[in-house]
Parts: sequence; C-alpha cells; structure tokens
Amino acid sequence: MQFLCKEYQDGNPRVRGLVTDTRIHLVPSLNPDGYELAREAGSELGNWALGHWTEEGFDLFENFPDLASALWAAEERRLVPHQFPNHHIPIPEHYLAEDAAVAVETRAVVAWMDKNPFVLGANLQGGEKLVSFPFDTARPSPPTPAAAPRPSDYEDEQPELQETPDHAVFRWLAISYASAHLTMTETFRGGCHTQDMTDAMGIVQGAKWHPRAGSMNDFSYLHTNCLELSIYLGCDKFPHESELQQEWENNKESLLTFMEQVHRGIKGVVTDQQGEPIANATIVVGGINHNIKTASGGDYWRILNPGEYRVSARAEGYNPSVKTCHVLYDIGATQCNFVLSRSNWKRIREIMAMNGNRPIRLVVPGRPMTPRERLRLRQRL
Repeated sequence: MQFLCKEYQDGNPRVRGLVTDTRIHLVPSLNPDGYELAREAGSELGNWALGHWTEEGFDLFENFPDLASALWAAEERRLVPHQFPNHHIPIPEHYLAEDAAVAVETRAVVAWMDKNPFVLGANLQGGEKLVSFPFDTARPSPPTPAAAPRPSDYEDEQPELQETPDHAVFRWLAISYASAHLTMTETFRGGCHTQDMTDAMGIVQGAKWHPRAGSMNDFSYLHTNCLELSIYLGCDKFPHESELQQEWENNKESLLTFMEQVHRGIKGVVTDQQGEPIANATIVVGGINHNIKTASGGDYWRILNPGEYRVSARAEGYNPSVKTCHVLYDIGATQCNFVLSRSNWKRIREIMAMNGNRPIRLVVPGRPMTPRERLRLRQRL
C-alpha cells in the first residue's frame, strides 16, 4: 500500500496507470483472530498452523460452499446446463441459515464478493513458495466395475484431478506471478519443506498439491466472475524483521505484473437498442464452458489468453448477438460491445401459457376450419 501511494505521488507512470485504470481492493488480513493467535505462539514447532482457525474454531481454508462437488454431481445426472448452471452457481440454502457452521469472516467475504464485480483475485499466504490455482477440490473417482483391472498403487495415491474450463488462463496468471518472482522458479533444491510439486515452474493445481473442498478459490470461480488464485510468498510463515526487505524485493515485480493481468482479454458493455445497459446478461466464449455475467451497468470483463474467440451475449427477453473478438499479447483488453434487440419469445411464452402450454395448431390458408377448431380459436381470442 505504501509503495503504490508513494510511487503514484512521485509520478511513476506504471503505478499511475495501474491505480488510475484499476479498482484495487486490499485486505490486510482475512483472519485477524487466527493471525493474532499464531503470532503470539510463534512459528516454532508448527504453532503457525493456529492461524488457520478463527476464534470460533472454523478453518477458513475449507469454510466456503463446496460448489465444485455440487456441479460434478449435477453433471453425472446430466442436469448441466439446462437445470443446473455451470457458472454463478447459487449458494445452497442450508449454508445461508443462521445456525450454519459458517464463520463470520466467511460470511463477510461472501457478501463482499457478491457486492463487487471482481475480475481477478489473489489470497497471499506463507510457508511455501508457489502459486496454486483451481480446482482445489479433487473430483471423486467413478466407481470401478468389478471386471475392470485394478489400478496400480501409484495411481491409487493420486487424486482425481478435474481441470477448470479456464485451465489455460489460470496457468497463464500463475506463471505471470511465478516467472516475475526473483526465486520462485528456482526449484532445483526442491520445495520449501518437501519435494517440488510444481515441475520446476513454481505453479501447481491445488487438487494435485493439497486437495480440499470448500476453498475460496473454487467458490470464487463457480459463484462469481472472479478468477482467484493462492499465492505463497515465501518459505517462512513469520520472516524476521531483517528479512522483510528482501521478501518485498522478491515479490514486488510479481505483485505488479499480476495486477496488470486484469487488463488482458476482452471487455465491453451490453446494451439494448435504446442504449440502456442490460444487467446480468450472459457472456459466452466459444470453446470455454464457463460463462460470466454483466454488472449492474451492463459492463463486463473476461480474462482470456491471446487468440481469436467467438463471443456471444445473451439476455432474457432479447435476441442473442455474436461476434469475433481478438485478444493480443500486449496488455490492454480488446473492446467488444454488444447491442441486443428485443425478442418476441416473451410474448410467445405468454400466449403458450394461455393455451395451457400446448402447441398452437397451424392454420393452413384455404382449408376450411372444423367447428371444433373454430371454437378453440374463439376461446383463445
């Protein structure tokens, strides 16, 4: 925070551009009670693990709604996407109950995410030096038929990995941080405490490393427009004061580069033919089975890797609009606006409902109507 303010006042063009063109939200501590407990206990003998839990005893790493498991269960029942959405999945009612086992911190973060149309997010942690991206949840393995050969012991130990539809985008975002870090990709000595799980790249899918259900990253991806990652800044949970300056230098460029990635992909506004914004319109990118929605002002942002995309905008009561959008390698989102025309389907559905949702028989010109058909037509009119 001090760096951004000072560099902005000193006229740093990069920081000025970032602060001017980006709404940056900074949360100093997601779990202040847990941090206080861990700080008092110290980092020796694993006491830092106390920081996972809130004062009420909830582990914030696994306290968000497990929407990934709900999505996969719906997929197995072939309910997606007609009866169960693959994006903006609603929070289960039992999770919203007053007596639900949900921390006040978690409820506050969920409300905060619902209020703001976030595009890119990162939760910063310590104890390792890598970037973790969704899915964090390991998909349950399908039941093995009795006649199928038994998998090897090695395969038994591996979790069932399910990649997100935005797997390539998540890898790009993770690499943008890890590659700019001064030491994150120097994994030839192994990881901080165990073997290197990142294939010498400094990035890993969460379910491959530490599988957990109900993570903030998975919830953010499946409930909002936001792409959220976990960034582990360094091996020590509680660096000594004398080490803080070097830790800042290790991560400074990475933090700036990561925030700049929010301006990669496409952006635009969805309006009707009178120029009025359309909120909650759905933006569909061909080849990526995960949609986003427009904000209250009809605006949207969609992080994408460089390439050519077939993009469509859809909204209830409007005809969809489709166009081709190009994403370049340089930072700066491509403008892709949509103008939707009113659809007659709303009026057709009303007429169908009046007819008991039965098909309306086509009247062929020149053929006389039967008395029964004439009576039905009078009733409808």
